[in-house]
Amino acid sequence: MEKEKKSSVSDVGAWGMNIVSSVGIIMANKQLMSPHGFGFGFATTLTGFHFSVTALVGLVSNATGYSASKHVPLWELVWFSLVANASITGMNLSLMLNSVGFYQISKLSMIPVVCVLEWILHGKHFAREVKLAVGVVVVGVGICTVTDVKVNAKGFLCACVAILCTSLQQISIGSLQKKYSIGSFELLSKTAPIQAVSLLVFGPFFDYYLTGKVLLEYKLSSSALFFILLSCSLAVFCNISQYLCIGRFSAVSFQVLGHMKTVCILTLGWLLFDSELTLKNLLGMALAVLGMVVYSWAVEQPKTLPITRDSLSEEDLKPLKEGMTESPLNDAELRESKV
Repeated sequence: MEKEKKSSVSDVGAWGMNIVSSVGIIMANKQLMSPHGFGFGFATTLTGFHFSVTALVGLVSNATGYSASKHVPLWELVWFSLVANASITGMNLSLMLNSVGFYQISKLSMIPVVCVLEWILHGKHFAREVKLAVGVVVVGVGICTVTDVKVNAKGFLCACVAILCTSLQQISIGSLQKKYSIGSFELLSKTAPIQAVSLLVFGPFFDYYLTGKVLLEYKLSSSALFFILLSCSLAVFCNISQYLCIGRFSAVSFQVLGHMKTVCILTLGWLLFDSELTLKNLLGMALAVLGMVVYSWAVEQPKTLPITRDSLSEEDLKPLKEGMTESPLNDAELRESKV
């Protein structure tokens, strides 16, 4: 009982860290990148800074013995980093080429895409109540965020790449942790340096393509430097909590419950930046929160029921099947066990 209570506290802590750090980094970046703020319009390069600081924290943690380094094949780390960077690049391109409304729709479509990929890759099935809750969350967040919807061929292609890569990246976080029995922070420590190097090398060129601005020509003030450091510090907690949440729950849960951040961002935008908050926004936010509550209940329900073969996915059954095939008992061993 005490162990379950500690686990619940850890789960709440992981989600709390992710929501607070994610909302905080968005608010800091809004001030840093806004034309009315410091006009630092180099989003991809800034992400490279984020992963550089995260990699540095991981290096210090390993050097001090706080965390242990476990072996993960280099090709898997490189593949994961490529997918993750394609996700970041695709999202930035999607936001540039599409309307804000279509960009929000593309982000919402990640939930069903993650569900489909979980089913294809891991044979995972979802209860009717879970599907219903996902639908309610998507509709609720859509009501309070989607406005004008304009799309073009290039923007649509970039959005598809971003959706697919982001979904694969989030599923891979959980899969790699299970496959190599590696902790969330240890995995992040291995992937962050690869992402940092690649984003810092190619990021300035990509940002120039997006904005027409050169990084070296930016006039850095002490206030802008403070917000860059603040953004990087929050990114460390955001990255760690993302790996923690997906490792503890699933990519689907991370997507669904992660939309609580959208509700918080809309509320803080109204409180801090005088953003408009209409009745439509409020109704959408209430519906999204209701969907999250139903989703949490639907996910917890199977845990109170007896485990059967039908309730296990192919991923859950694989270790059991391997154990049976690796140590078959012959007739002599069976006779000895009876004696």
